[in-house]
Order: sequence, then structure tokens, then C-alpha cells
Amino acid sequence: MNYILFDGPARNKLLPLTLTRPVADIRIGILTIKEKWEQVLNASTSTKTEEYLNKKYPTIISDDNVLIAGSVLPNHDLVIEIESLLPGQILKKEDFEIAIRPDTSNIHKINSANYQLIETKTYFLKIENTWDIFSLNHQAILNDFSLITHNRKSSKISNTNFIIGDPGKIFFEEGVKAEYTYLNTTDGPIYVGNDAEIMEGSKIRGPFALCEHSTVKMDAKIYSGTTIGPYSKVGGEINNSVIFGYSNKGHDGFLGNSVIGEWCNLGADTNTSNLKNTYDIVRLWSYNYNTFVNTGLQFCGLIMGDHSKSGINTMFNTGTVVGVSSNIYGSGFQRNFIPSFMWGGTHGLKTYNFKKSVDVAKAVFARRDMEFDQTEESIFNHIYELTHNKK
Repeated sequence: MNYILFDGPARNKLLPLTLTRPVADIRIGILTIKEKWEQVLNASTSTKTEEYLNKKYPTIISDDNVLIAGSVLPNHDLVIEIESLLPGQILKKEDFEIAIRPDTSNIHKINSANYQLIETKTYFLKIENTWDIFSLNHQAILNDFSLITHNRKSSKISNTNFIIGDPGKIFFEEGVKAEYTYLNTTDGPIYVGNDAEIMEGSKIRGPFALCEHSTVKMDAKIYSGTTIGPYSKVGGEINNSVIFGYSNKGHDGFLGNSVIGEWCNLGADTNTSNLKNTYDIVRLWSYNYNTFVNTGLQFCGLIMGDHSKSGINTMFNTGTVVGVSSNIYGSGFQRNFIPSFMWGGTHGLKTYNFKKSVDVAKAVFARRDMEFDQTEESIFNHIYELTHNKK
């Protein structure tokens, strides 16, 4: 079987995070959703997404394909059901299509009305909204920890570290540096990826994931349900948040119940409010409905798209959404929705010069010895046109 992860209806509800990636490339838990499926299927996958993303994320099609909803987090029982599908069958949960095995190699013309519908018997997690990413992250870390560490042994953990709870719930990959830290596994495991570092004085409560080549800076305080993606640096106080990767929150300041994309930077003493003084349920901007929607949550902080940045002492209000490649600064609480490619803050916003935004992205990539190439720039250009040149 050839496995293809498709965006489905979740894509628009997960904007702005899906402006720059397929749904399956969202990180939740330790791995991205795509990486999870490849682990449990023991097979490579590709994605079916928006046309402007196809060059970076091409779809690989064969004679025998299985399409899986990219918003679904896999588990063993679900994989058995999917692998049992015959051509012309759809695995579903009520009205939601989990997986499709087309009876043709033309995956772009599937008439589900002609397919046999099979109701799943399996419980599974899926992300339908941006806030699901941090809300479900606690459980996703637990699931990924079991998946990644099964029948494996952790690298040595220095006896200078102060461990509260079960030391067996701490897993260090090769090359991890951690001395004189506080590691608490009472509520869940702690996973640290290859060549990552936790600096002295840091206090961490599991479940927590620090991915490869990332750093927790001195005296950081990190609470349960937090994931720091690869090649990132974090400091200050973080609670139940997900940073996708290649992003920095290197200084003091609070980040809570939030999702930060790739290539972002939060300036020193940037703070997010994650609870209203009135204790009301938080409303969050929805690209899908073009208005603010009820999250059903009391705690909800910041959703920030790729390449966006904040200046020092920036304050983000409860339930704020920032698009792709916006540069936010200035005193006082920022507005609750800032579109892509904006420059400014409380004193006013203007459109970010496109050439300048590309120059900055190239400089940021170069720091990681990577190239912001024509493919990346074309994605930038599409998002820019979509945001600022609507007719």
C-alpha cells in the first residue's frame, strides 16, 4: 500500500499554522503527525495538500493507494482497521472520513457515494482546531513516549540532576547535556532528543518533550504538556505549549496554552495572557469563519504562524492569533488578531514590505546553514497575495 495523508476539512480550521504546511506536518506530542504515521505503519508517506504547497510537499501516487486524514493521530488498533480496508471502502467515524482506499489510482476523483462505509470501533485523537494542539498535547506526549522508547534504553542521566518521581520515565537520546536540573515525572514522562541541552537550574515537569538540538536555558520553568520542537531555544516560564521547531523564546516571560510555528522569535520579556480576568471562555479568531469563535476553553494564549516575531516587552492578550511573517512590537496589549505580513503593534499596523520579509527569512535560514530558496519564496508570495491582494 502507498499511504497519503490528506488535509481534509481540518485544514481551514488550523490556519494560520497550515498556511505553510500540510495538516500532517503539524507537531503535537514529540513527533509531527506524519512522523507518527510513518512510525506505526513502518512505511514512508506523502501528503495531499494545497496546490501552492505541492512543490515542497509533493504527493506520491501508486497503483494501490490509501488516503488517511492528516488530522488523525494514529494508534495500533486504527492501523489494523486501515490496513484491512479493501478497494472501494471508507473507514469513518460518524460523518468524519478517517481513511479511504480508492478503487482507482486516480485519487483526485473519488465519489464516496459509491463506496462502502465502515464505522470504526477504535477510539482515536484528532486535531480539529488550533487550540486542540496544546489541549491534546499532554496525551500526545504520553503516546509518543511509549512509541519512541519501546524496548530502548535511555542514555546515562547525570547524578547531578534532582529527579522527582520515577527515573524510568526519563529518556535521553545520544548527546544530551543536562546537569543540576530538576526533573519531575510525577504527572508524566520527560523526553530529550539528540544533542539537546537542559541548562543548570531549570525546573521541568512532565509530560515534556525537548526535541533534537534544542536548548532549555538556565533557570527556565516548564510545566506539563509542553513540547519544544527541534533546533529551538527557550527560557523563562512555559506552560502547556507547543513550539513546532526552529523558533526561539530565549528570555524571561510567560508563554501559556499556546502554539508557536517555525522560524518565530519572541523578544525578551514577551508575555502571553492565557486567562481572562473575568474567567470567561476564550474566543479566538477563525480564518474558516472570518470571525471570532468560542473555544470552550478558559485557558488559551497565543497562536502564531511561521516566521512571525515579537519585540521586547510585547504583551499578547488572551486568545490572540498572529499570521505568517508579521513583526509585532510596542507597549500595551496587542490586538487579538494580526494577519500575515504585518508590521507594527498597538500604535498601528502596516503591511510588511515583501522583499524585506524575504530578506529576513533568508538571513534566519542562513543562521541554520539552510537556504530559503525559490520554493520557500513562492509559498511566501502566495500567502502575501492571499492576505493583501484580495479582490
